[in-house]
Amino acid sequence: MIGYPTIEIQVDHDFDRARRRAHARRVLNRLRRSGEPDHLLSFDEVKASLTKWSQVYRGLQLVEVERIVGSVGRYREFDSSFLPRRDSVKTRWKRIDRAFHRAEGLPPVSLYEIGDLYYVRDGNHRVSVARFHGVREIEAEVVQVRGSQKPAHEAAA
Repeated sequence: MIGYPTIEIQVDHDFDRARRRAHARRVLNRLRRSGEPDHLLSFDEVKASLTKWSQVYRGLQLVEVERIVGSVGRYREFDSSFLPRRDSVKTRWKRIDRAFHRAEGLPPVSLYEIGDLYYVRDGNHRVSVARFHGVREIEAEVVQVRGSQKPAHEAAA
């Protein structure tokens, strides 16, 4: 880690680096014509593909950050690696990053679990900062969503 004179300079640098990484990923995806979405998965779209679903509260757990792939409402604000896609997230992202550098305790994130993947209910910026810094696990309050996959002809309708 580079030693910066102040945390504020470090936080500014972190956000700028995160945005540059997101931009570079977007450009590479376009050049490769990969067809991969440039944003997180939408929880609502995934849940809509389930029939007869139910929820089970699983409590506080440590969750691998890499298994968090989507969001309830902010899925377009971050790319598929949870890097910020928009400057509109800057203030909150930097506030979380500042707390990270100061080793301040942050509340657990809140996640939905479908299969072995997770979707953020609350805490998108905390997940983004954790992932940016290479944190492997994050404390999370988990609600498991169970259901059967709709047949292909129903899911397309």
